[in-house]
Amino acid sequence: MEQHPSSPAQPYSAEELVPHSGDMSLLEEVLEVAEETLRARVKVRDDGIFSRGNRVPAYVGIEYMAQAVAAFSGYHARQAGKPVELGFLLGTRRFNTTVAWFACGSTLEIAVERLLQADNGMATFECRLTGEGVEQSARLNVFQPDNIEEYLKEKR
Repeated sequence: MEQHPSSPAQPYSAEELVPHSGDMSLLEEVLEVAEETLRARVKVRDDGIFSRGNRVPAYVGIEYMAQAVAAFSGYHARQAGKPVELGFLLGTRRFNTTVAWFACGSTLEIAVERLLQADNGMATFECRLTGEGVEQSARLNVFQPDNIEEYLKEKR
């Protein structure tokens, strides 16, 4: 994946903010982060696990949005001196798309806005994904426990 220089306003690469690696690391660049919002970019890859020839199913946009939410969380964790942690996508509401597929090689921009953050780690984000001839929107419900290891032990 091509590396982009960090800007003074956003000093971290996408890889430093999202706890995914290898084929599951989908964001190309985090463009801008604010207190309640984040903008990121992804280039639709033809060599990724989601590609089907020269296209990627549009429902993968939900994963692009979820990784932008993860980058938002990772950024704020780093700013607070905490490690980047895993989180969980609990559900998607109001998913709308203008396309069935993304063309490989196309560039998409994702914008996320935190609408709600509960003390127990639950949050809701309004998300929008755009590109040439592409518009998607969804509301994502996510959960990030205070201690991921402890949480996973409890669920076994």
